[in-house]
Formats: sequence, structure tokens, C-alpha cells
Amino acid sequence: MMFDIWQAGIVPDRIDNALAPQGLDRSRIVWLPPQGSYRFIADPFGLFHGDRFVVLVEAYDHRVRRGEIQYYSYDRDWTLKERGVALKEPFHLSYPFLIRQGEDIFMLPEAFKSGRLTLYKATDFPKAWQPVAVLLDEPVVDAAIFRHQQRWWMLYALNGPNKRDTRELHASFAESLTGPWTKHPRNPVRTGYASSRPGGSPFEHDGQLHFPTQDCTNGYGAAINLLRIERLTPEEFSADIVKRLSPEGWLDGFDTGLHTLSDGGGVTLIDVRRFERTPKRHLIKLQYWLRKQMR
Repeated sequence: MMFDIWQAGIVPDRIDNALAPQGLDRSRIVWLPPQGSYRFIADPFGLFHGDRFVVLVEAYDHRVRRGEIQYYSYDRDWTLKERGVALKEPFHLSYPFLIRQGEDIFMLPEAFKSGRLTLYKATDFPKAWQPVAVLLDEPVVDAAIFRHQQRWWMLYALNGPNKRDTRELHASFAESLTGPWTKHPRNPVRTGYASSRPGGSPFEHDGQLHFPTQDCTNGYGAAINLLRIERLTPEEFSADIVKRLSPEGWLDGFDTGLHTLSDGGGVTLIDVRRFERTPKRHLIKLQYWLRKQMR
């Protein structure tokens, strides 16, 4: 039996350097702490807050099978100062996309098992959050929200049969962050396993909008394909793949996946994957079953 094990890292380098021929500076990466057997952290998003850089991640235990959002707080020398649980719900959480609006900090975690997309606002960042709006009443996967041409935009996938969340990219737009959100008339605006599932933060380079997507052609989260978005209006959408980012060369043994590239404001966050084989699949299934009975 194989388990995916992800490891998240902070690269003190601008996200648009991913487009440069040499790519991001791998020599400076700071890896978040390893999690131990059958556990991982993934989907890193972060920002500077006061004198700290705070990373939010999905934390997942294969024996529990329900993700929660944890935080890791670093000083300016990249020394870990604090860690803890940021958000836990009775359903799976992942992909804690962060939005800063003035003094307010919002989080848009994936919670497709709840059947909706809920926006949370920090009441004591990063330790305490409250839900403030339901943006879409659909099982949204890996939503990214950003400002573009005086509007709020959302790019996202939808859970559904036949791996729908890895082969359809959807878009919505709004005048206000809390909505109402209008679905793009061309949804899905992009199809195919190579570049439809979101994989991080939109960013601008040379005046053009770019967006990381997951390359799921040969399996979930194998690499990042960067899209250059040529047209994004309430009537149109067009984009082309301009670069592929592979997991090789980041961390020994973690060469089977790279599925997040996010912008922390002059800092970039990534995650990479390895597969862990174990003969203890029956024990792990039993531990999961026992925990499920105790809920």
C-alpha cells in the first residue's frame, strides 16, 4: 500500500522568478518540520504579519483522513517560533488560500465535503477565524481569489465524477469579495488534465497575469503548469501554458509531485511529494475505523 507524503517549503525568492530560465533559488529553501509516520503538511500559503512570516498549511493524517489547517510562524531569520491549529471543522479542510484586504485577513480553505465554499475572517491571526460568507453553494475545490481590472475573480475546480476536479477549470467574478458571485458564461473555461486544477496564487509578470495549475495528466498533483492568461473578462477567457515546474531537485526522495506555488509577498511557497510504501495497511485502516467510531 502506498501513501502520499507531502513536504512544504518556503523559498525566499519572488514568485515570478519561477518563470526565469534558472527558476526559483533552490539553495535558500526553508523546509517546514517533517510530520512523522503517515502524516504530512501540504498546500502552503503565507504572508508577512508584523515581524513574522506565517505559513498556513493543510495537515493530514492517513489514520484520520480529515485535514485541518495549521499555522507555522517564522521570524525574519527563518527560525520557527510558533506552531498550532488555525482552523478545524467536522469536515475535511485543505488549501488555505489567503486574502489580505486592508487590515483584514481572510482565508478561503477548500471544504468541498461541506458542499459549499465558505470565506473566513481572522479574528486573532493566525489562531482564530470566523465564517463571514458563503461564496458559492457548490463543492468547490482549490479556489483562488484575486483582483483583476477592478473586479474580484475566482478560479476553481468542482468535485464530481470521473475526476472532474482535475479536468475542469471554472471562473466566477464579483464586485465585492463577499459576493454575490457570477459564474462565467464559458464555464468550464478550460478543460483537460494538464492545466485545469488550480495550484496556487495568481501573479503578474511583465504586466501579464499568470496562474499555477496542477499537471494531473499522469496522476494527481504531479507538477505545476504555469498559465499565462491572455484574456479574462466577464465574456472571455483564454490562456496558454508557458512553463512546467517539476518536483525534481528540491528535496531528496520527494520527486513524484509538486502541486502548490503560492505568493507570500516577495516569498514563494511550494510543496513536494514522495510515496511511502507500508505493509501495515490493515493496521492503518483499523486505526481509521476506530477513530471514526469515536467521533
